[in-house]
Amino acid sequence: ALLNFLDAPSAIITIGGSLSAVLCSNKLSGFIAGIKSFALPFKEKSVDPGETINKIIELSNVSRKEGLLALEEAAGSIDDEFLKKGIMLVVDGTDAELVRGILETELVNLDTRHKSTIGFFDNWAALAPAWGMIGTLLGLVNMLKNLSDTASIGPNMAVALLTTLYGSLIANWICVPISNKLKLQNNDEYQLREIIIEGLLSIQAGENPRVIEEKLKSFLSPSARTALSEQGGGEG
Repeated sequence: ALLNFLDAPSAIITIGGSLSAVLCSNKLSGFIAGIKSFALPFKEKSVDPGETINKIIELSNVSRKEGLLALEEAAGSIDDEFLKKGIMLVVDGTDAELVRGILETELVNLDTRHKSTIGFFDNWAALAPAWGMIGTLLGLVNMLKNLSDTASIGPNMAVALLTTLYGSLIANWICVPISNKLKLQNNDEYQLREIIIEGLLSIQAGENPRVIEEKLKSFLSPSARTALSEQGGGEG
């Protein structure tokens, strides 16, 4: 019975037509990047704000006891390039406003790149049903032109209906879920970098680790705050 839902002309019209329209809507490099991003929803990055806050509290304790220059050595064991870059800016004695400006510019560019990828799937989700409707119209036109040929009515009607089905499946089974997943990932990563920026600026200002912890916990949900408190916070 599943074979009844497989039709090459319908797939070519819907998938080929909608992708060609997406290509026309993007630069070639953006289109290729969008195709490659299919795997991104299945490659979830480990984004743990609580772990990052704990790391920042550790850094604030090091800075409080040994001075800002001691952070350079501590940065060697950090994998997050954004956090490491921020630490080196602080260690180099960069003005606080300049540190914020540099890191926020990088954050905005990151958000822009992510939204460009998300836009690829949003665009395809909008175009696929439209091309499904175009396929439906093509099938109906062919059917009406050959009403005298009863053998052609079935295949033409199948194209007419299956293109609409394929367009809906592409939009609601592939594009919209991927877009929503990428938006969630982007929001998590954006929030994590906001936490890093505020934490580093607080360390640079010489604030108490406990104050820094309470400030950064305001980014978290109540349940995440409770979990972080149970893990233990900064030293006095």
